[in-house]
Order: sequence, then C-alpha cells, then structure tokens
Amino acid sequence: MNDKVKKFWDEFCNEKNLPKDTKYEAWSFGNTKEMADELAELVNSGIKTATTSAYELYEIEEQAELLQVGDYNIILNGSEEPVCITQTAVVYIIPYNLISPEHAWHEGEGDRSYKYWKKVHDDFFLEEYHKIGRRFYEQAPMVCEVFEKVY
Repeated sequence: MNDKVKKFWDEFCNEKNLPKDTKYEAWSFGNTKEMADELAELVNSGIKTATTSAYELYEIEEQAELLQVGDYNIILNGSEEPVCITQTAVVYIIPYNLISPEHAWHEGEGDRSYKYWKKVHDDFFLEEYHKIGRRFYEQAPMVCEVFEKVY
C-alpha cells in the first residue's frame, strides 16, 4: 500500500468511526491504465455498481480469499491513486453464459447493453485466460459482485 492509499483509508475510518485496522483491499479494475481510469470513474460517479471476475483466476493469482459481503475495497485509478471506497453487498458464483443482462447493466460500461458487456468481457477473459495458458470457455465460473460506493 502506498502512502496515498493509507491516508485515504485513515480519512474514511475517521469519518465513519471505524477502527483503522478494519480489513480492506486496494485494487484497480481491468488490465490497462486506461481501463482502470475509466472504470474507477464509473464507480465514483455511481454508474458502475457491479463487477465480474473469473473464479479460476483467483487460484492462479493466489487470491485465496473470495470477496465477502461487507468487504471494503479502495478503488484505484490507473496510476494507483485512490478514487473511492466500495462495500460489497452481494457475491455469487455463476457460469459466464448465465450472467444476466441486469448484471451487465449494473456494470455500467459502454451503452450498458448485454451485447456490449459480453463483447468486452469476452475479449477481456480470452486475454486473461490466454496469459495463464488456458482457454476461456462459456461455462467458466464467474464471481459476480454487487457493491455500493460508500466514500
């Protein structure tokens, strides 16, 4: 954690009367600086209130702990600067091909259509699976999160 992230967390804890040792993670969306900037701004503006990640990548990336309801996350931009804080409201695992148009809408990207969501997520997951030497498939288990911006 860099100093900006720690300061941001401390300010949040002070404002919300939370102990400073409350668990949180700090991370950015996507796999490019531009994507991280764009998606962080969508969260900060209240448009993006959901996300999807590949369950199988948690094991590969040694992210042993899946998201839990109540978790706090500092959303970083592409320069690893804190933008806002979210709290996880819902987490569920579902095959990729069963993710709903409603979930896609809440992800807030592009024109918010399922067609747009599927195209950008197909491209993203094809690349991410390729990086680990696997083939992406339509029934891949996905971790779907719904969150709210709390700071």
